[in-house]
Amino acid sequence: MSHSDSPRLLVYGAYGYTGRLVVERAVAHGYEPLVAGRDRTKTRGVATAHGLQARPFAVEDAADHLGTVDVVLNCAGPFDQTADPMVDACIETETDYLDITGELQVFERIHRRGGDAEAAGVTLLPGVGFDVVPTDCLATHLHRRLPDATHLSLALESEGGVSPGTLKTMLSDIGSGGAVRRDGDLRFEQIGARTRVVDFGEGLRRAISIPWGDLSTAYHSTGIPNIDVYLSLPKNARRAFSLSRYAGGVLDADQVQRALSWLVDQYVEGPDEAARSAGEAHIWGEARSSNDRVVSRLRTPDTYRMTVRTALLVAEKVLDGEAPAGYQTPASAFGPDLVLEVPGVERVDLNGDEVVREESTAAE
Repeated sequence: MSHSDSPRLLVYGAYGYTGRLVVERAVAHGYEPLVAGRDRTKTRGVATAHGLQARPFAVEDAADHLGTVDVVLNCAGPFDQTADPMVDACIETETDYLDITGELQVFERIHRRGGDAEAAGVTLLPGVGFDVVPTDCLATHLHRRLPDATHLSLALESEGGVSPGTLKTMLSDIGSGGAVRRDGDLRFEQIGARTRVVDFGEGLRRAISIPWGDLSTAYHSTGIPNIDVYLSLPKNARRAFSLSRYAGGVLDADQVQRALSWLVDQYVEGPDEAARSAGEAHIWGEARSSNDRVVSRLRTPDTYRMTVRTALLVAEKVLDGEAPAGYQTPASAFGPDLVLEVPGVERVDLNGDEVVREESTAAE
Protein backbone atom coordinates (compact mmCIF):
# COMPACT_ATOMS: atom_id res chain seq x y z
CA MET A 1 0.00 0.00 0.00
CA SER A 2 1.25 3.47 -0.66
CA HIS A 3 0.85 7.17 -0.15
CA SER A 4 -0.62 9.22 -2.96
CA ASP A 5 2.77 10.15 -4.47
CA SER A 6 3.89 6.49 -4.65
CA PRO A 7 2.60 3.35 -6.43
CA ARG A 8 -1.17 3.22 -6.43
CA LEU A 9 -3.66 0.81 -4.92
CA LEU A 10 -7.16 0.45 -6.39
CA VAL A 11 -9.89 -1.05 -4.20
CA TYR A 12 -12.62 -2.58 -6.38
CA GLY A 13 -15.97 -3.14 -4.71
CA ALA A 14 -15.19 -0.31 -2.31
CA TYR A 15 -18.84 0.28 -1.41
CA GLY A 16 -19.47 -3.29 -0.21
CA TYR A 17 -19.39 -4.12 3.48
CA THR A 18 -15.74 -5.23 3.59
CA GLY A 19 -14.63 -2.80 0.88
CA ARG A 20 -15.83 0.12 2.99
CA LEU A 21 -13.90 -1.17 6.00
CA VAL A 22 -10.75 -1.53 3.88
CA VAL A 23 -11.04 2.02 2.56
CA GLU A 24 -11.75 3.45 6.03
CA ARG A 25 -8.69 1.82 7.56
CA ALA A 26 -6.46 2.75 4.64
CA VAL A 27 -7.45 6.41 4.94
CA ALA A 28 -7.04 6.33 8.73
CA HIS A 29 -3.44 5.25 8.19
CA GLY A 30 -2.68 8.04 5.74
CA TYR A 31 -3.18 6.27 2.43
CA GLU A 32 -5.21 7.36 -0.59
CA PRO A 33 -6.47 4.33 -2.51
CA LEU A 34 -8.46 4.73 -5.69
CA VAL A 35 -12.10 3.85 -5.05
CA ALA A 36 -13.71 1.68 -7.71
CA GLY A 37 -16.83 -0.37 -8.35
CA ARG A 38 -19.58 -1.08 -10.84
CA ASP A 39 -22.20 1.27 -9.37
CA ARG A 40 -21.31 4.88 -10.21
CA THR A 41 -23.39 6.49 -7.46
CA LYS A 42 -22.19 4.20 -4.68
CA THR A 43 -18.58 4.41 -5.80
CA ARG A 44 -18.64 8.21 -5.83
CA GLY A 45 -20.38 8.21 -2.44
CA VAL A 46 -17.51 6.34 -0.81
CA ALA A 47 -14.92 8.46 -2.60
CA THR A 48 -16.58 11.73 -1.58
CA ALA A 49 -16.88 10.61 2.05
CA HIS A 50 -13.11 10.13 2.24
CA GLY A 51 -11.85 12.75 -0.20
CA LEU A 52 -10.62 10.10 -2.64
CA GLN A 53 -10.67 9.69 -6.40
CA ALA A 54 -13.60 7.63 -7.74
CA ARG A 55 -13.16 5.29 -10.66
CA PRO A 56 -16.50 3.62 -11.45
CA PHE A 57 -16.41 0.85 -14.06
CA ALA A 58 -17.79 -2.60 -14.79
CA VAL A 59 -15.30 -5.36 -14.11
CA GLU A 60 -15.52 -6.41 -17.76
CA ASP A 61 -14.01 -3.02 -18.69
CA ALA A 62 -11.25 -3.11 -16.07
CA ALA A 63 -8.35 -3.08 -18.54
CA ASP A 64 -9.39 0.41 -19.66
CA HIS A 65 -9.06 1.76 -16.11
CA LEU A 66 -5.85 0.26 -14.70
CA GLY A 67 -3.30 2.36 -16.55
CA THR A 68 -2.04 4.23 -13.47
CA VAL A 69 -2.66 1.39 -11.01
CA ASP A 70 0.05 -0.84 -9.51
CA VAL A 71 -2.11 -3.19 -7.42
CA VAL A 72 -5.80 -4.09 -7.56
CA LEU A 73 -7.45 -5.28 -4.34
CA ASN A 74 -10.71 -6.90 -5.44
CA CYS A 75 -13.34 -6.83 -2.67
CA ALA A 76 -16.32 -7.36 -4.98
CA GLY A 77 -17.94 -10.75 -4.52
CA PRO A 78 -19.19 -13.17 -5.53
CA PHE A 79 -15.67 -13.61 -6.86
CA ASP A 80 -16.85 -16.35 -9.15
CA GLN A 81 -18.17 -13.46 -11.26
CA THR A 82 -15.51 -10.78 -10.74
CA ALA A 83 -12.15 -12.53 -10.33
CA ASP A 84 -11.64 -13.93 -13.84
CA PRO A 85 -12.24 -10.72 -15.81
CA MET A 86 -10.18 -8.70 -13.31
CA VAL A 87 -7.30 -11.20 -13.50
CA ASP A 88 -7.43 -10.99 -17.30
CA ALA A 89 -7.24 -7.20 -17.10
CA CYS A 90 -4.38 -7.28 -14.58
CA ILE A 91 -2.28 -9.62 -16.74
CA GLU A 92 -2.98 -7.46 -19.81
CA THR A 93 -2.00 -4.23 -18.03
CA GLU A 94 0.82 -5.75 -15.92
CA THR A 95 -0.99 -4.92 -12.67
CA ASP A 96 -0.64 -7.06 -9.54
CA TYR A 97 -3.89 -8.70 -8.41
CA LEU A 98 -5.18 -9.36 -4.88
CA ASP A 99 -8.61 -10.34 -3.64
CA ILE A 100 -10.37 -11.52 -0.49
CA THR A 101 -12.09 -14.54 -1.97
CA GLY A 102 -12.72 -17.78 -0.13
CA GLU A 103 -14.27 -19.53 -3.14
CA LEU A 104 -12.47 -22.79 -3.88
CA GLN A 105 -12.97 -22.86 -7.64
CA VAL A 106 -11.81 -19.26 -7.94
CA PHE A 107 -8.48 -20.20 -6.36
CA GLU A 108 -8.14 -23.12 -8.73
CA ARG A 109 -8.88 -21.01 -11.82
CA ILE A 110 -6.49 -18.24 -10.79
CA HIS A 111 -3.80 -20.84 -10.12
CA ARG A 112 -4.11 -21.97 -13.73
CA ARG A 113 -3.22 -18.42 -14.85
CA GLY A 114 0.08 -18.52 -12.96
CA GLY A 115 2.22 -19.09 -16.06
CA ASP A 116 0.65 -16.16 -17.89
CA ALA A 117 1.15 -13.95 -14.84
CA GLU A 118 4.78 -14.94 -14.42
CA ALA A 119 5.47 -14.20 -18.07
CA ALA A 120 3.92 -10.75 -17.59
CA GLY A 121 5.82 -10.14 -14.36
CA VAL A 122 2.52 -9.95 -12.45
CA THR A 123 1.65 -11.32 -9.01
CA LEU A 124 -1.69 -13.10 -8.66
CA LEU A 125 -2.43 -13.49 -4.95
CA PRO A 126 -6.06 -14.28 -4.13
CA GLY A 127 -7.33 -14.86 -0.60
CA VAL A 128 -5.63 -12.03 1.31
CA GLY A 129 -8.40 -11.74 3.91
CA PHE A 130 -9.46 -14.08 6.69
CA ASP A 131 -9.98 -16.32 3.70
CA VAL A 132 -7.21 -17.55 3.69
CA VAL A 133 -4.27 -15.75 5.31
CA PRO A 134 -4.45 -17.30 8.81
CA THR A 135 -5.33 -20.80 7.62
CA ASP A 136 -2.70 -20.77 4.88
CA CYS A 137 -0.08 -19.56 7.34
CA LEU A 138 -1.08 -22.23 9.88
CA ALA A 139 -0.99 -24.94 7.22
CA THR A 140 2.50 -23.89 6.15
CA HIS A 141 3.63 -23.64 9.77
CA LEU A 142 2.43 -27.21 10.40
CA HIS A 143 4.28 -28.36 7.28
CA ARG A 144 7.39 -26.63 8.61
CA ARG A 145 6.98 -28.58 11.85
CA LEU A 146 6.36 -31.88 10.02
CA PRO A 147 7.91 -31.72 6.53
CA ASP A 148 6.93 -35.30 5.63
CA ALA A 149 3.24 -34.78 6.46
CA THR A 150 0.79 -36.59 4.19
CA HIS A 151 -2.48 -35.41 5.80
CA LEU A 152 -3.60 -31.95 6.88
CA SER A 153 -6.78 -31.05 8.74
CA LEU A 154 -7.89 -27.50 9.54
CA ALA A 155 -10.90 -26.28 11.51
CA LEU A 156 -12.32 -22.81 12.09
CA GLU A 157 -14.53 -21.20 14.69
CA SER A 158 -15.71 -17.60 14.46
CA GLU A 159 -17.63 -15.30 16.75
CA GLY A 160 -19.65 -12.39 15.39
CA GLY A 161 -21.97 -11.77 12.47
CA VAL A 162 -21.82 -12.32 8.74
CA SER A 163 -21.83 -9.71 5.99
CA PRO A 164 -24.34 -9.78 3.11
CA GLY A 165 -21.63 -10.71 0.61
CA THR A 166 -20.43 -13.63 2.70
CA LEU A 167 -23.97 -14.94 3.11
CA LYS A 168 -24.57 -14.78 -0.66
CA THR A 169 -21.38 -16.75 -1.23
CA MET A 170 -22.41 -19.36 1.33
CA LEU A 171 -25.81 -19.76 -0.35
CA SER A 172 -24.09 -20.23 -3.69
CA ASP A 173 -21.71 -22.81 -2.19
CA ILE A 174 -24.64 -24.83 -0.84
CA GLY A 175 -25.88 -25.27 -4.38
CA SER A 176 -22.47 -26.26 -5.76
CA GLY A 177 -21.68 -28.76 -3.01
CA GLY A 178 -18.50 -29.40 -1.08
CA ALA A 179 -15.08 -30.87 -1.71
CA VAL A 180 -12.11 -32.63 -0.17
CA ARG A 181 -8.48 -33.10 -1.31
CA ARG A 182 -7.39 -36.72 -1.70
CA ASP A 183 -4.08 -37.90 -3.16
CA GLY A 184 -3.57 -34.45 -4.64
CA ASP A 185 -6.94 -34.30 -6.39
CA LEU A 186 -10.09 -32.38 -5.50
CA ARG A 187 -13.04 -34.70 -5.02
CA PHE A 188 -16.68 -33.78 -4.65
CA GLU A 189 -18.59 -34.43 -1.46
CA GLN A 190 -21.58 -32.80 0.19
CA ILE A 191 -21.03 -29.94 2.64
CA GLY A 192 -21.20 -31.42 6.12
CA ALA A 193 -20.63 -34.96 4.89
CA ARG A 194 -18.15 -35.43 7.75
CA THR A 195 -18.04 -34.08 11.29
CA ARG A 196 -15.18 -33.77 13.73
CA VAL A 197 -14.85 -32.77 17.37
CA VAL A 198 -12.12 -30.15 17.74
CA ASP A 199 -10.44 -28.47 20.70
CA PHE A 200 -9.81 -24.85 19.76
CA GLY A 201 -8.36 -24.22 23.21
CA GLU A 202 -11.60 -23.40 24.99
CA GLY A 203 -13.35 -26.75 25.08
CA LEU A 204 -14.53 -29.23 22.48
CA ARG A 205 -16.61 -28.08 19.51
CA ARG A 206 -18.35 -30.07 16.80
CA ALA A 207 -17.45 -29.02 13.26
CA ILE A 208 -18.67 -29.97 9.78
CA SER A 209 -16.64 -30.41 6.61
CA ILE A 210 -16.67 -27.44 4.22
CA PRO A 211 -15.04 -26.56 0.86
CA TRP A 212 -12.77 -23.84 2.32
CA GLY A 213 -10.19 -22.27 0.06
CA ASP A 214 -7.33 -24.13 1.74
CA LEU A 215 -8.30 -27.24 -0.19
CA SER A 216 -6.59 -25.31 -2.98
CA THR A 217 -4.20 -22.86 -1.30
CA ALA A 218 -2.79 -25.14 1.39
CA TYR A 219 -2.15 -27.80 -1.22
CA HIS A 220 -0.22 -25.37 -3.42
CA SER A 221 1.61 -23.92 -0.39
CA THR A 222 2.67 -27.23 1.18
CA GLY A 223 2.20 -30.03 -1.34
CA ILE A 224 0.38 -32.08 1.31
CA PRO A 225 -1.86 -34.36 -0.80
CA ASN A 226 -4.72 -35.03 1.64
CA ILE A 227 -6.55 -32.03 3.12
CA ASP A 228 -9.80 -31.65 5.08
CA VAL A 229 -11.32 -28.40 6.35
CA TYR A 230 -14.03 -28.05 8.99
CA LEU A 231 -16.17 -25.23 10.33
CA SER A 232 -17.57 -25.12 13.85
CA LEU A 233 -21.20 -23.99 13.79
CA PRO A 234 -24.02 -23.74 16.33
CA LYS A 235 -26.44 -26.66 16.29
CA ASN A 236 -29.17 -24.77 14.37
CA ALA A 237 -26.69 -23.74 11.67
CA ARG A 238 -25.42 -27.31 11.33
CA ARG A 239 -29.04 -28.39 10.93
CA ALA A 240 -29.61 -25.78 8.19
CA PHE A 241 -26.62 -27.06 6.22
CA SER A 242 -27.82 -30.63 6.73
CA LEU A 243 -31.25 -29.72 5.38
CA SER A 244 -29.66 -27.95 2.42
CA ARG A 245 -28.18 -31.26 1.31
CA TYR A 246 -31.70 -32.52 0.73
CA ALA A 247 -32.73 -29.36 -1.15
CA GLY A 248 -30.53 -30.58 -4.00
CA GLY A 249 -31.22 -28.80 -7.25
CA VAL A 250 -33.72 -26.40 -5.70
CA LEU A 251 -30.96 -24.10 -4.52
CA ASP A 252 -29.29 -24.35 -7.92
CA ALA A 253 -32.28 -22.80 -9.65
CA ASP A 254 -31.43 -19.31 -10.88
CA GLN A 255 -34.80 -17.96 -9.85
CA VAL A 256 -34.44 -19.21 -6.27
CA GLN A 257 -30.88 -17.90 -6.03
CA ARG A 258 -32.00 -14.46 -7.19
CA ALA A 259 -34.79 -14.46 -4.62
CA LEU A 260 -32.39 -15.44 -1.84
CA SER A 261 -29.94 -12.75 -2.94
CA TRP A 262 -32.71 -10.13 -2.89
CA LEU A 263 -33.74 -11.18 0.63
CA VAL A 264 -30.13 -10.88 1.80
CA ASP A 265 -29.90 -7.37 0.36
CA GLN A 266 -33.14 -6.36 2.06
CA TYR A 267 -32.69 -7.84 5.50
CA VAL A 268 -29.05 -8.67 6.26
CA GLU A 269 -26.52 -6.19 7.58
CA GLY A 270 -22.93 -6.95 8.50
CA PRO A 271 -21.72 -7.00 12.11
CA ASP A 272 -21.39 -3.56 13.68
CA GLU A 273 -18.18 -2.07 15.05
CA ALA A 274 -18.85 -3.29 18.59
CA ALA A 275 -19.32 -6.87 17.39
CA ARG A 276 -16.16 -6.70 15.29
CA SER A 277 -14.13 -5.35 18.20
CA ALA A 278 -15.36 -7.97 20.65
CA GLY A 279 -15.25 -10.98 18.34
CA GLU A 280 -12.46 -13.51 17.91
CA ALA A 281 -11.74 -16.39 15.58
CA HIS A 282 -9.99 -19.64 16.38
CA ILE A 283 -8.21 -21.97 13.98
CA TRP A 284 -7.01 -25.48 14.75
CA GLY A 285 -4.65 -27.46 12.58
CA GLU A 286 -3.23 -30.97 12.53
CA ALA A 287 -0.57 -32.45 10.26
CA ARG A 288 0.08 -36.19 10.18
CA SER A 289 2.64 -38.49 8.62
CA SER A 290 2.87 -42.26 8.82
CA ASN A 291 4.60 -42.05 12.20
CA ASP A 292 4.05 -38.56 13.64
CA ARG A 293 1.44 -35.90 14.36
CA VAL A 294 1.66 -32.19 15.19
CA VAL A 295 -1.08 -29.78 16.29
CA SER A 296 -1.08 -25.98 16.31
CA ARG A 297 -3.73 -23.32 16.89
CA LEU A 298 -4.28 -19.68 16.06
CA ARG A 299 -6.34 -17.06 17.83
CA THR A 300 -7.12 -13.97 15.75
CA PRO A 301 -9.30 -10.86 15.91
CA ASP A 302 -12.82 -10.97 14.42
CA THR A 303 -12.86 -12.24 10.83
CA TYR A 304 -13.69 -8.83 9.33
CA ARG A 305 -11.08 -6.96 11.38
CA MET A 306 -8.63 -9.66 10.36
CA THR A 307 -9.58 -9.37 6.70
CA VAL A 308 -9.04 -5.62 6.65
CA ARG A 309 -5.66 -5.88 8.39
CA THR A 310 -4.30 -8.76 6.32
CA ALA A 311 -5.55 -7.33 3.03
CA LEU A 312 -3.80 -4.02 3.63
CA LEU A 313 -0.68 -5.69 5.04
CA VAL A 314 -0.34 -7.85 1.93
CA ALA A 315 -1.14 -4.92 -0.36
CA GLU A 316 1.65 -2.93 1.21
CA LYS A 317 4.13 -5.77 0.75
CA VAL A 318 3.13 -6.28 -2.87
CA LEU A 319 3.41 -2.56 -3.60
CA ASP A 320 6.87 -2.65 -2.04
CA GLY A 321 7.87 -5.34 -4.53
CA GLU A 322 8.20 -8.15 -1.97
CA ALA A 323 5.94 -10.67 -3.73
CA PRO A 324 7.25 -13.06 -6.41
CA ALA A 325 5.60 -12.96 -9.83
CA GLY A 326 3.13 -15.62 -10.86
CA TYR A 327 0.46 -17.32 -8.78
CA GLN A 328 1.05 -17.07 -5.03
CA THR A 329 -0.68 -17.88 -1.79
CA PRO A 330 -0.19 -15.63 1.25
CA ALA A 331 2.27 -18.07 2.82
CA SER A 332 4.10 -18.97 -0.39
CA ALA A 333 4.73 -15.26 -0.97
CA PHE A 334 5.57 -14.17 2.58
CA GLY A 335 6.03 -17.25 4.74
CA PRO A 336 4.05 -18.85 7.57
CA ASP A 337 4.87 -16.07 10.04
CA LEU A 338 3.03 -13.45 7.99
CA VAL A 339 0.01 -13.86 10.25
CA LEU A 340 2.09 -12.89 13.28
CA GLU A 341 2.54 -9.43 11.76
CA VAL A 342 -1.13 -8.72 12.50
CA PRO A 343 -1.96 -7.21 15.92
CA GLY A 344 -3.88 -9.49 18.26
CA VAL A 345 -2.80 -12.83 16.76
CA GLU A 346 -1.51 -15.68 18.92
CA ARG A 347 -0.08 -18.98 17.68
CA VAL A 348 0.15 -22.04 19.93
CA ASP A 349 2.11 -25.22 19.24
CA LEU A 350 1.15 -28.32 21.20
CA ASN A 351 4.06 -30.69 21.84
CA GLY A 352 2.70 -33.36 24.14
CA ASP A 353 2.48 -31.71 27.55
CA GLU A 354 4.48 -28.69 26.31
CA VAL A 355 2.67 -25.60 25.00
CA VAL A 356 4.65 -23.05 22.99
CA ARG A 357 3.02 -19.65 22.48
CA GLU A 358 3.95 -16.86 20.08
CA GLU A 359 2.11 -13.55 20.01
CA SER A 360 2.16 -10.76 17.49
CA THR A 361 4.20 -7.77 18.58
CA ALA A 362 2.71 -5.51 15.93
CA ALA A 363 1.02 -2.33 17.13
CA GLU A 364 -2.62 -1.54 16.31
